Amino acid sequence: MLILAACPCFSEAQQKRKMVASGVNAEKIITEDRLQRNIEFLTDPQYNGRRTGTLGATEAAFWIARKFQKDSLLPINGLWSQSFKAGEAVGHNIIGFMPGRSDRDFQLYTIIAAHYDSYGMMNGTLYPGADSNASGVVAMTSLADMFTRMKQLNRTYGDNLIFVALDAREVNSAGAEALWKALSAGELKNPLTGEDILPDKIHAFVSLDILGSTLSPLKKGRKDYLIMLSNGRFAADLREANAKDGLGLDISLNYYGSESFTRMFHDKVGDQRIFVENGVPCAVFTSGITMNTNKPSDTAKTLNYDIFKKRIFLIFHWLTKMM
Repeated sequence: MLILAACPCFSEAQQKRKMVASGVNAEKIITEDRLQRNIEFLTDPQYNGRRTGTLGATEAAFWIARKFQKDSLLPINGLWSQSFKAGEAVGHNIIGFMPGRSDRDFQLYTIIAAHYDSYGMMNGTLYPGADSNASGVVAMTSLADMFTRMKQLNRTYGDNLIFVALDAREVNSAGAEALWKALSAGELKNPLTGEDILPDKIHAFVSLDILGSTLSPLKKGRKDYLIMLSNGRFAADLREANAKDGLGLDISLNYYGSESFTRMFHDKVGDQRIFVENGVPCAVFTSGITMNTNKPSDTAKTLNYDIFKKRIFLIFHWLTKMM
């Protein structure tokens, strides 16, 4: 909602200046139907599972770039795509930039990333990759939509936001490696200031990976849950965001109580690994591996879109507090 501190003595211009944009405005643009249509689009058989280097992956990349452009994000170095070698194929990271507040002397950047590739077609069998990781991509593009809506209402945040659709997660995270190398080499420039976006300016790397299912709950019978693995960082912000009316998800800061799996899924497995190894604070959001993960049965109809929407809302409100 828009909260207006109204007073009969205020002029119309003064009243407009008193408007404070609430995150509810951003929530209103995300619906279960919209989320499902986007997942169904990415998992349509015409894209053949979005395997790196295939036509289907290229079409998915174009779709993401169009969404970034629609949200008025800015390309990095004048291009939406960063190409790189991924085994025998060529991969493409899609990157969009949203400026934060300009009154900070030292610019910080939060990267919000999700990989869009999956296993594709193997031996004539389609691996749609709905939960892994069309769900992460749709969550990421939905967050871009939400922050765009807040920007339209003149609400800005401390960090610059970099939205990245990573390719080649299934090729040893070659896309994440390429992104890190470009950052380390000073090859990515802030499109407004021209300054190098360097690793020491990254406030956080946020990985969205497997977010749509409710098949692996933290507690039996409770579907509204979310896991954040962050090595202890950002926990207070998550709890505060989760206290918002309408949320109250069952949240966990470890992977089903296992210290070794928590360490593995935060430090060793996933696109965030290269950032963790180089000391960048990372947060991984997931709803956990299920019986469908990386199987032909990972289809759009297996996801819970009501809970998926709530998870996106929680991540959005967490980001607004964390930055």
